[in-house]
Amino acid sequence: MTEYSRMAKGNYTVASGTLGVSAPPVKVINLPFKPDFVELINYTQAITPAQHGIPFAYWDASVPPIVISSIGYDTIVQRFNATPVLTTDSVAVGTGISVFSGGLSQQFGPAQQIASTTIATNTITTASAHGYSVGDTIIMQGLATGVTNNALRLLNGVPFTILTVPSTTTFTVQWNMNQSNYANISGSPAGAIVKKVLFPFLYLPEDNVVSSLTLASTTTVVTTMYHNFETGQEIAFRIPSLFGTTQLNSLPNVVIPGSPIYGYVVSITDNWTFVVNINSSSFTAFNTNPATTPTNTTMPQVLAVGDVNTGGNAITSTSPLYPSPLFPTSTNRVPTINGPAIRGSFVNNTSQGFIVGAGASRTDGSSWVGGSSGDVIEYRAYFHDLSSP
Repeated sequence: MTEYSRMAKGNYTVASGTLGVSAPPVKVINLPFKPDFVELINYTQAITPAQHGIPFAYWDASVPPIVISSIGYDTIVQRFNATPVLTTDSVAVGTGISVFSGGLSQQFGPAQQIASTTIATNTITTASAHGYSVGDTIIMQGLATGVTNNALRLLNGVPFTILTVPSTTTFTVQWNMNQSNYANISGSPAGAIVKKVLFPFLYLPEDNVVSSLTLASTTTVVTTMYHNFETGQEIAFRIPSLFGTTQLNSLPNVVIPGSPIYGYVVSITDNWTFVVNINSSSFTAFNTNPATTPTNTTMPQVLAVGDVNTGGNAITSTSPLYPSPLFPTSTNRVPTINGPAIRGSFVNNTSQGFIVGAGASRTDGSSWVGGSSGDVIEYRAYFHDLSSP
């Protein structure tokens, strides 16, 4: 039966792997459903057979994992051996093809120990290889716990989209730690951990933590994670007095009491930076270097308000009849899983679909189910309304 079945297909080119890692990066495919069967065709490796190539891979939710030496395998692949001749193999559970569904609350990857910080370069060092890439969003905990005179604790609980990955054990974030009231941590202090946020943009464009402000005839804003704003978007600020620039706050309006002060995004510099049409040249300087940091400090925020932003897309003569809202800061402006939406401040971007992992086949550790850098892969995903046990 196919009355309620769902099907999807598409293709992508495999990106370069993380620095120092031979496996391909994990590929997340967002879909309007959570599939129960996925197949991959690696056109590059099918056209040019070579040892370690995996031209075909399959995953089926109704087939239980095969356990071999206490390890479960659930992705079946066809791979080329040294001849090269096509043979079959399998990939471990969770490292080949897997499905996901991100709900209304945040989900996290495994906690990793933070070994040290280098405040001069805004660098975090982990105790072992972290596997993160630029564009991943992380949250840290336990930085300078209990030390009120180390402003490093401001970073606890703040979502950061990674800025650079200098090595397999280091990454940098959008926050100026190179200031007098910050002190490095070292020696892998107990409780200092970092976790990847698996689905950071469940709602777009998010409440964003402000990392820095450049005050002038217009105001340049840098956020800790991707802001997802659009040019023309109406925004509001929430700046606690600890951070100085309270004149940006939406309330109160001393000119028109009770009327909020909003600004409009006039340009987008990059995924973290945008410019607002508010003249802030006479405002109090923005300060991220407090002498003491109270427990549960409220961070400075900027958020979307009003009507013209990512909540929907206009229907034109050249657009699809019911265009899905787009993910604004994505290089390719990937549609969300939603159908048509009324324009508004936020759009529900609840994520579901499947993941192509970085796992290797069981008997050939050099055969990656996710292919190699530059490979062209087609996927087909299905959700069946009827299946037999």
